[in-house]
Amino acid sequence: MRLIFMGTPDFSVPALEALIGAGHEIAAVYCQPPRPAGRGKRPRPGPVQARAEALGLEVRHPESLKGAEAQAEFAALKADAAVVVAYGLILPPPVLAAPRQGCLNIHASLLPRWRGAAPIQRAIMAGDIETGVSIMRMEAGLDTGPVLMREAVPIGPEDTAGSLHDRLAALGARLIVAALARLGTLVPKPQPEAGVTYADKIDKAEARIDWTAPAPAVDARIRGLSPFPGAWTEIGGERVKLLGSKLAEGRGAPGEVLDDALTIACGQGAVRISRLQRAGRAAQDANAFLRGMAVPAGTRLGARP
Repeated sequence: MRLIFMGTPDFSVPALEALIGAGHEIAAVYCQPPRPAGRGKRPRPGPVQARAEALGLEVRHPESLKGAEAQAEFAALKADAAVVVAYGLILPPPVLAAPRQGCLNIHASLLPRWRGAAPIQRAIMAGDIETGVSIMRMEAGLDTGPVLMREAVPIGPEDTAGSLHDRLAALGARLIVAALARLGTLVPKPQPEAGVTYADKIDKAEARIDWTAPAPAVDARIRGLSPFPGAWTEIGGERVKLLGSKLAEGRGAPGEVLDDALTIACGQGAVRISRLQRAGRAAQDANAFLRGMAVPAGTRLGARP
């Protein structure tokens, strides 16, 4: 098929590669414009743009698709379908209608649960035991279109947003190839009204750990915000990111370190921290972290000295 590919971050790259591997023609790749990054704040292409250019594909990054000129340029590609994966711009009705078979979206949840911007993080933070990928035919609403294919995956007790991201990106790549191969025979299933939830964009204000919360909630927040933006607490007045955890046995005052293995008391129960990151340094497993920063039993995390 002749396809337009629309995506920007790392999550989208496996799908682009899978479509090319399956023999589809990529008429053009649409992605977000390069953003200032690094110490020099120079514009840096996103992962999809970088990969597309390396593959010799035409890349377009309009600031908006609302204008008549941008819409005409899109329609002029005469695509059979557009594949959209974490693109980052709203597609107006003329864009949705331009490809012969419409626009198909790879969404990282089991729709209608977790429509919106941060489905992977929200699934973990809510304590869900499974999530998955839905291949959806797009319409004007926010992730409201009928679902062509879906597949569930379990969320493990130590999964982070990072580990789940990678598994779902690979799953999405496999499913979109399968969906396109069966596009004439798949029956789109409207999403049910029941079970709709919204995955709001992550606010950095959510990242500070509240140790008075129950241990399952603390553990889910740490894993759901890892690796970015990273849940954090204060240790001896220093802000430290917590990037991995699991539930543990123990009781104490909220935020109290219970042993020499970074088991931390919560409002109810405890968590054991497995991965941390100090400001300006690389992330470390707990054992390596403790060799560089003593955190003895009795220390209160989140408390200023």
